[in-house]
Amino acid sequence: MSKLLFGTGLRTVADTANYARRVENLGFDVLGCGEHVMFHGPIGNTFIQLAAAAGATERIKLMSTIALLPLYPATLAAKMGAVLDVVSGGRYLCGIGIGGEFPKEFEACGVPVNERGPRTTEAMQVIRRLWNERDVTFHGRFNTLNGITLDPPPVQQPGPPLWVAGRKEAAMRRAALYGDGWMPYMYAPEQLADSIATITKLRAENPVASNDFNHGIFIFSAVHRDAEVARKMAAERLGRQYAQNFDNLVGKYALIGTPADCRKRLREYVDTGASLFMLTPACPDEYIDENIRLLAEEVIPEFR
Repeated sequence: MSKLLFGTGLRTVADTANYARRVENLGFDVLGCGEHVMFHGPIGNTFIQLAAAAGATERIKLMSTIALLPLYPATLAAKMGAVLDVVSGGRYLCGIGIGGEFPKEFEACGVPVNERGPRTTEAMQVIRRLWNERDVTFHGRFNTLNGITLDPPPVQQPGPPLWVAGRKEAAMRRAALYGDGWMPYMYAPEQLADSIATITKLRAENPVASNDFNHGIFIFSAVHRDAEVARKMAAERLGRQYAQNFDNLVGKYALIGTPADCRKRLREYVDTGASLFMLTPACPDEYIDENIRLLAEEVIPEFR
């Protein structure tokens, strides 16, 4: 990745197309979309919403931030990712993670929550092969394929980049050995730097699937002329979203404050060597448009 890329995320389901156009027109490089089957509030599906965004936009890259990979049969996830890459003209970035913070959705989908790690690792291997090989045969713990070919294949070859999200060393290992990128969340700059060092070491010591590897960060953001208002917005929003108290966490893990505060903090992440920055709003719905405008016009330009 030759330049720094800046993205933001979808926050609602119903307004997907209009919001995607707004984000593209503001000059963001990437539009992200997360997912859960069910969560603490309304939430969508990354493949469906990004497909809607693909039809509404022309240039912006479309990223799963993140797809809960263990909830899908690996071949089905590969098929949906391939089709999304085709309908978007090769703009799809596949961010994946193991989830687990809402065990009821695993139970509802018939997937043992304690298998989510190994299921994801195996699925990444299956997906990578299906995206750039024909007549794939694979006999694993969770997947059996006998001469399977996906048609059409993804536009991007050898397939859309696989970005791995997470926070723990198991996720770092998954990213290093089977992924194309690392995108942790709820990480301070020093944690990001440490994780990059760990992944670099793992890749040097092991055979890896990808020669080209990039680092990123997913950061919740609240930008306001009044820094205290920004802090309160982020703490309230994230506290409700994750059903825990964020009063003492937003200063460490979120990008909050005035535009100048956010530029200064973002510089710390940039200096770690990351190249992709997903700046997703942590604010009331009625402030989202202003939040992304301030990011696009008064924070990001310093890094162009």
